[in-house]
Amino acid sequence: MASKKVVILGHALWRRSSSCRGGLCAGFNIPAFSCGSFASSGTTMNKQECCKDGQNCGPTKNAAAVTSHRHQIVGKNRAEESLAKSGRAFSSTAPQTNNKTYLWARYNEMKRLVHDLIPPGVCNLLNPSTIYANNEVNLEEVDIYGFDYDYTLAQYSSALDEMIYNKAREFLVQHYKYPEGIGKYDYIPNFAARGLHYDIQKGLLMKIDAFHYIQLGTVYRGLKPIPDEEVMQLYNGSNHVPLHQVSGFYGKGPVMKQFMDVFSIPEMTLLAAANDYFISNDIEYDPVHLYKDVSDAIGMVHIKGYMYKWIMQDLEKYILRGDETYAVLHRLASQGKKLFLITNSPFSFVDKGMKYMVGKDWREFFDVVIVQADKPHFFNDCVKPFRRLDGNGDMKWDRIKSLDKGQIYKQGNLVDFLKLTGWQGSKVFYFGDHLYSDLADLMLRHGWRTGAIVPELEVETKVVNTEQYAQSLTWLQALTGLLERMQMYRDPESKKVLQEWLKEREELRAVTKNLFNPHFGSIFRTCHNPTYFSRRLCRFSDLYMASISCLLNYDLSYTFYPRRTPLQHEAPLWMDQLCTGCMKTPFLEEMAHIR
Repeated sequence: MASKKVVILGHALWRRSSSCRGGLCAGFNIPAFSCGSFASSGTTMNKQECCKDGQNCGPTKNAAAVTSHRHQIVGKNRAEESLAKSGRAFSSTAPQTNNKTYLWARYNEMKRLVHDLIPPGVCNLLNPSTIYANNEVNLEEVDIYGFDYDYTLAQYSSALDEMIYNKAREFLVQHYKYPEGIGKYDYIPNFAARGLHYDIQKGLLMKIDAFHYIQLGTVYRGLKPIPDEEVMQLYNGSNHVPLHQVSGFYGKGPVMKQFMDVFSIPEMTLLAAANDYFISNDIEYDPVHLYKDVSDAIGMVHIKGYMYKWIMQDLEKYILRGDETYAVLHRLASQGKKLFLITNSPFSFVDKGMKYMVGKDWREFFDVVIVQADKPHFFNDCVKPFRRLDGNGDMKWDRIKSLDKGQIYKQGNLVDFLKLTGWQGSKVFYFGDHLYSDLADLMLRHGWRTGAIVPELEVETKVVNTEQYAQSLTWLQALTGLLERMQMYRDPESKKVLQEWLKEREELRAVTKNLFNPHFGSIFRTCHNPTYFSRRLCRFSDLYMASISCLLNYDLSYTFYPRRTPLQHEAPLWMDQLCTGCMKTPFLEEMAHIR
């Protein structure tokens, strides 16, 4: 029912925009289809109807008539353009006086239109168990499925983040001799978000978009936001970060570090807390040293095995949805698919977790198991040879001539892996949570299919499904359209109206941002552009999803088709796109039974 309502909404917008009554089509991006080139004709759209008698100027019109009409409009545009340059811009058919009243009438009419065209129930469209496609993928062509372990096969509770933070804070104070006052900073859940950048030299945490622009309002020094004016001063009068600073292939330039995995949330929070302590107490410090020490302290939590110990001691507390992991592996194996595991975690840790989720015979599901692989180096060099482990996890000395089912292997490299298995190209599908360490090399250098696990999708989908978000975003887009079309009104009263609209637009942007995270907003978008994280997600993954259990929603011959969203110069002719992708998710009995 929800998808039908969206189609109704789309067709209603279509009909309204086709008539362009009162110039209403100017508030949306769809009139380019119904009104041809007139949609971008500037001032003539302010009050001018698209065609005589409200008829559609689309392809059904007589070509000569359309050409004639277009020449008339262009002529008027040129005349009005000269008036605009003289400071007296107005439409030939719009009221010549009291532009303020006219602008507010347009505003109110657009607001009524937006309100009327959002039907009840439209806000429940997105299924959080959907798989989203960046590229067309036919699962029938996939014979081999590979998986990372942490945050892919094993999903962890947020309680783990606080444990990592507390132990790293303890290392910072006791091992690196930082002030004890830092120990008073408790973990702040939901402060940081995945995909943020950190300016190592300035000690600033921020969100950057796909075009390398800092999203103003999301720059933090410690736990406090920095005013936009100060941000501009710090970056030489611009909020743009030069390409070489953020373009490192694995997310690190000379002065910027991008935090790309879920394990980085505690690190960002500790960096913010430590910076805040020094600043609040007016203590001079070097942000570069702080960054290195916090990074090392977080690393010690992993290297010394604390995280592994916590999880193994209380699997029920930390591991989520183990039954779903079992269901996915069982389904793939029972349908003749080959499975493999490549993880950086040690065997004892993986073994205990898999026994908890899948059962004591979990290794029977996998044709190849590789632990302590040292990704991303496993994927991009051929230095380390494979070593075989015995049942106790001890290394053996024999030369590896084949990768056999039932055996456990350590280290190794992808070149030898490909030689020993013969698993090449797009018949191999690998799933992981880290875009750089897990997926980038496999997609770009080896042509494997890749699936990104993005747990944040589940929470963000719930936000997108709320009525507040739907109404705020729809009105934000409509208001932006009004601003674009009405900006040629430049008399003093009109400028005041437009300034009020701009202020409201900024307020709406803040509202939609805060619905996701009051500090940094959505991990996928800045105000209107995709984030840098989102850009990498689209570049390095064919599919992305909240968890591997989303695979249970689709049969293994399913083809994923990416939605053809219009480019800026294209008209949205394909109304069927409103009900494809996320809105046509088959929901199989396996998932319903587990949940």
